[in-house]
Amino acid sequence: MKTLQHYIDGRWVDPIEPGELFPVINPADETQVAAIRMGCAADVDTAVAAASRAFPEFAATPLAARLDALRRLKAVFEGRFDEMAEAITTEMGAPHDMSRDAQAASGPGHIEATLKAAEQLDWEVRIDGSNVVREPIGVCGLITPWNWPINQILAKVAPAIAAGCTMVLKPSEQAPLSAQLVAEFIAEAGLPRGVFNMVHGTGPVVGHAMSAHRDIEMMSFTGSTRAGVDVAKTS
Repeated sequence: MKTLQHYIDGRWVDPIEPGELFPVINPADETQVAAIRMGCAADVDTAVAAASRAFPEFAATPLAARLDALRRLKAVFEGRFDEMAEAITTEMGAPHDMSRDAQAASGPGHIEATLKAAEQLDWEVRIDGSNVVREPIGVCGLITPWNWPINQILAKVAPAIAAGCTMVLKPSEQAPLSAQLVAEFIAEAGLPRGVFNMVHGTGPVVGHAMSAHRDIEMMSFTGSTRAGVDVAKTS
């Protein structure tokens, strides 16, 4: 049984503090399929620092290069598609056809939609005598739920890459296997270190630390009402 690690600055790392060991359960048969050592605010600090270091160079990368990175990510995803579908079935108990045709398929779908949108977007426009330039906002904090994990992860990660932002992802601790594969795919696609970082943990601890962090410029959240209120108030 695998104990999952954080992905920070291009490396798989253990939590700074040996926190609670959280069991990942397959709801179809109630067997434990993995475990996570939950992160803390210090892990968030480390991930945000990595994203902050990577931001200036990645933000200055030409749009064409960022879109090429997305195309490589899509190719890796498609090449390892069966692994992703199996991970979703394992962590969610979803039927195999749903995991393949709906859940996993949303990942490459979001990447392709992002590519098309980025290619059609006017990144610099003239409005009332002024030039308006669309620029990356900075480090983004991404929080995603368990019930549609790849849909939500790629709906946030792909546009952030296209825009030139760096990021810290907190996936649901109940469905982390698909997120673990996303980190592997990003590494295999050759994105620069620190562009994508992932910290496992709970919303009240890791999610709250992300929302409160002074060096995260934008939070993108999908989840419960309780968590949404905390993210909004804390940010």
